[in-house]
Amino acid sequence: MSEVKIHEVGLRDGLQIEKQIVPLEKKVEWVEGLLASGSDMIQLGSFVNPEKVPQMADSDKLFSHFTQAGKKPSGAIFSGLVLNEKGLERGLACGVDMFCMGVSASDTHSRKNTGKSTEEAVGQIIAMAQAAMKAQKRIQVSIQSAFGCGFEGAIPQERIFSIVDRYLAAGIRNISLADTAGHAYPQQVESLYAEILQRDSQVELACHFHNTYGLGLANCYAALKAGVKYFEAALGGLGGCPFTKVAAGNVCTEDLVHSLQRQDMVLDINLDKLMETARDVGSFFNRDLPGSILKAGSLINFKKA
Repeated sequence: MSEVKIHEVGLRDGLQIEKQIVPLEKKVEWVEGLLASGSDMIQLGSFVNPEKVPQMADSDKLFSHFTQAGKKPSGAIFSGLVLNEKGLERGLACGVDMFCMGVSASDTHSRKNTGKSTEEAVGQIIAMAQAAMKAQKRIQVSIQSAFGCGFEGAIPQERIFSIVDRYLAAGIRNISLADTAGHAYPQQVESLYAEILQRDSQVELACHFHNTYGLGLANCYAALKAGVKYFEAALGGLGGCPFTKVAAGNVCTEDLVHSLQRQDMVLDINLDKLMETARDVGSFFNRDLPGSILKAGSLINFKKA
């Protein structure tokens, strides 16, 4: 349990759908707040076409600010999402520590997101992952829409496992299942992860849930029970894929951390400082964020019964 890691994706998945552009200086401020909270695994951005996702146009500059100016704390891991070879080149040039890349199990979502079929994308992503590993970078590969798709509905499990098998055959052992459309439910989560571990007990598992239908935290606990180590979440519950049918926010970082800390987990994260940054995000967008703990307050300081 002590190995559980929170992978903060608010700067990428949280912001990519927001129409109000966040200045680079404000992003730097939020990253500094996350670092001050003890968050050591932060996704700073994605290397995509700025015309399609304007919010990510300054990702190179944000990485460079921290990685090339001596402002990156020891032990911090800055991840970046890449969709193609050009994005990988950009990420390598500005100091990305861990490359996140993935394939959608939904052919419809894949074409909307990347312009490629699932089959075309798998080969490309595996080649990119191997190139990143050759450059001695950490990688994480994902299967998006793994629990269902807003366009296609239920995704056959054999489609998920065929992609997993190709990842494993390529020597890739850090695999995430992403609930892009928010269709996941706990029993399904446990079942899919259990099957992956049956295929390779040494694989490092990650999860990415959206709270579209209110099951985000429940799915996180199902993943925890199944042996997942890395949990992606976004400050305030921001986010949503612009290329899915019903976009909804991620699991809220403060809510997840608060819940886990009540069980004496992820105690290296300062929840108060994390909430300070989340409040500033809400102030910037001038609205209440979806997260619960910002509204209800923390129970961490209450004595356990």
